[in-house]
Amino acid sequence: MNGTTAHLAVYPSLADWETGHTTAYLARNGYTVRTVGATLEPVTTIGGLSIVPDLTLDDVHPEDSALLILAGADLWDAGDELAPFARKARAFLEAGVPVAAICGATAGLAREGLLDERTHTSAVAAYLAATGYRGGARYIEADAVTDGDLITAGPTEPVAFGREIFGRLGVYGPEKLDAWYRLFHDSDPAAYQVLNS
Repeated sequence: MNGTTAHLAVYPSLADWETGHTTAYLARNGYTVRTVGATLEPVTTIGGLSIVPDLTLDDVHPEDSALLILAGADLWDAGDELAPFARKARAFLEAGVPVAAICGATAGLAREGLLDERTHTSAVAAYLAATGYRGGARYIEADAVTDGDLITAGPTEPVAFGREIFGRLGVYGPEKLDAWYRLFHDSDPAAYQVLNS
């Protein structure tokens, strides 16, 4: 596993606010974040940002990565255009490389069968139930959940999502991880000194 490269999947209608905390603080802690698209054509996010992928999905392999990040997008619920990203997540998990999915990406993983046997969360249980998946008994009402190499979060929890990713990758020790979360989730000014000590 490459410990310094994290891959961020990008596709049209990407919920661009859901991964900003994570990618910024991975980069600040020595990771290279590379964007991955279905092709190298630019994609436009929900926020209107244009992103040119660094790599295509076919060029990304688990052994070259520390993490695959999948954010929400309108397209997750509009057909199977993003299914190849869920299949790539399967390859990562089978290789023992972490996958982090937030918002609509959790539904994509549910359709791929990746949540049937893993503890997980999402927006609400009914959202995933509508996919027809078989993992409803493993659903937890929580901001974010880590089960081995899989991290999931609901759409309103980008900071908790980042916390789980940093914890799984060992980006911060427990004290600094808690401080990072308190700073960005709770606006706790005391956490700043801990994080930057």
